[in-house]
Amino acid sequence: MNHKIKTVLFKSLALLPNKLDDYCYHKIQSLFDKSSLESRIKSTESTYLRLSKVLTDLKIDLKDKNVFELGSGWFPAMPYFFKYKLTVKKVITVDINEHFTRKTVLKLNNLFSNLYAINVRSSKENKYELPEGIEYFPRANVLNSNLPDVQMFFSRYVLSHMSKEDVDDLHKKLKKELKKDSYIIHFISPSDLRQHNDSNLSMQDFLKYSESEWEKIHTKFDYHNRLRLPQFLEIFKKYDLEVLHLEYESLQKNTKKYDLFKEIKLHENFINYTDDELTAGNILVVLKV
Repeated sequence: MNHKIKTVLFKSLALLPNKLDDYCYHKIQSLFDKSSLESRIKSTESTYLRLSKVLTDLKIDLKDKNVFELGSGWFPAMPYFFKYKLTVKKVITVDINEHFTRKTVLKLNNLFSNLYAINVRSSKENKYELPEGIEYFPRANVLNSNLPDVQMFFSRYVLSHMSKEDVDDLHKKLKKELKKDSYIIHFISPSDLRQHNDSNLSMQDFLKYSESEWEKIHTKFDYHNRLRLPQFLEIFKKYDLEVLHLEYESLQKNTKKYDLFKEIKLHENFINYTDDELTAGNILVVLKV
């Protein structure tokens, strides 16, 4: 879908009363998203494999540990990889929205069992029938409650969709409430969401707008704070969080994506960053408290 059409659609949805706008958004997502549950699991598997390699390299063992996931998403794929592949004791997954359904979880239980030859057993005590050891808390804001006793805090493509102030407050909270030597792991995708279905739009197109202009364009359905890699690193440093590992991809010259980026007239807020810093994407950072 062309990004301009999508913007108009999201703007229209945002005018609807609360709950009705979320309901319509769900229906539209279901209509246009033709990816199968298996393809979504495989997409999450790539995250798990990348994470697993880094954990091995850093000699971090999560066996029998408790993990907190910020941003549960549409279905609990990552918690399943934590539980059945990384053998954690418990995964607590929290989301500002409520996307999980019992029907989808039951399908996931069966599919995950078949794909990985693992006996995934539903817990009848859980209304979503999630396996024992996976706890889901929807419609919850992590900033408004104390963190449970966990050894790792994890997010997958969430930080870019929080306000700058909330990203800062989150890490202040993590520094204060997580025990010393706990780990914080973020996967971050700081690219313009509007280009996901519009290949003619640069992944950094939104960097041409002022803050006020950008506020008029995006909505809660495609919210993006536009923080660049150096800005994330500044926040981590501010709260004395040690960077154990950092990897990312930047656009390569003589590629279509790089050419599209170079066509952008950057707003003055971004002109002091290098091309490498501006286009850094697919970020994986491991922090230690």
